[in-house]
Amino acid sequence: MIETYPTLGLYINGEFIGANCRTTQDVINPATEEVLGQLPYATKEDLDYALASAAEAFKSWKYSSPMERSAVLRKAAQLTRDRAHEIGRNLTLDQGKPLAQAIGEVLGCADHCDWHAEECRRIYGRVIPSRRPMTRQYVIREAIGVCAAFTPWNFPFNQAIRKISAAIGAGCTIILKGPEDSPSAVMAIAQIFEDAGLPKGVLNIVWGDPPFISDYLIRSPIVRKISFTGSVPVGKQLAALAGAEMKPVTMELGGHSPVIVLDDVDIAKVAKSLARSKIRNAGQTCVSPTRFYVHEKAYDQFLSEFVSLLSTVKIGNGLDETVDMGPLAHQRRLQTISDFVEDARAHGANIE
Repeated sequence: MIETYPTLGLYINGEFIGANCRTTQDVINPATEEVLGQLPYATKEDLDYALASAAEAFKSWKYSSPMERSAVLRKAAQLTRDRAHEIGRNLTLDQGKPLAQAIGEVLGCADHCDWHAEECRRIYGRVIPSRRPMTRQYVIREAIGVCAAFTPWNFPFNQAIRKISAAIGAGCTIILKGPEDSPSAVMAIAQIFEDAGLPKGVLNIVWGDPPFISDYLIRSPIVRKISFTGSVPVGKQLAALAGAEMKPVTMELGGHSPVIVLDDVDIAKVAKSLARSKIRNAGQTCVSPTRFYVHEKAYDQFLSEFVSLLSTVKIGNGLDETVDMGPLAHQRRLQTISDFVEDARAHGANIE
């Protein structure tokens, strides 16, 4: 195992819980295929514990002042900046992206905490003019309750802290199921908020079988709100589950980012921008260009510029500072890309 890689576990009611007799999953370094650690899967009892902890913590957290919540988020933002290099290194180990991108992801997320720290102080209500005399109508915004959140593996720190800081700032408690392939970033977030003074039970983190956990949490009467970032097919399944319970959902589902290149642009500049976007995180982003519609007058020059730029990309271990693009995150992505290549060849593409 990598000596500096963190010990992995569940985080429930302010307690880090190890594997003990639980089912575990190997966490793999995609660059070396080395086993980094074992990640414990939550049992039904663990989920019940997380639900009970979040429900109990909500009883007091919903009455916390905006200033108190803001202070926790401000402290979390500072700790995120202080620990960005260590967190980024572990993120590169289990997710694969180049170190500079990993550190940049973490540093950018400190701004999310700061933003929610300010927004939570501005959760204003409204006074509405009434059509009835001697009647006052007003709106008061209140925390909805326990939230269940599900985050992806491509930006594990970014996606998790955005949901967590928003829930905390609103006065909600949250149970987050993070990505089993790249868990170190979410473990770091748990430690950050604990060190920032977040009360026990406000944040809970679980791992495990996605269908089992999502079904169990969404059906629980304790959970009042669902947030999901991931693929369209899974989003449809979770939306159906939530709809059956009449629970509100917020979803950010997978994108395909087609690009239109017209003939009146600076082609060299556009090609450089798109090449940079294409290799970011090995193309594993929702804004990675997947289809190009190029004006016939611009086609030859754009193709030449774009291919030339991609031919200089250095691929390798993300810890190497000279590397431009790291490995794909896991075997599932490798199989998907292999299928894309075979499909392209079958349709007459020239692949160099």
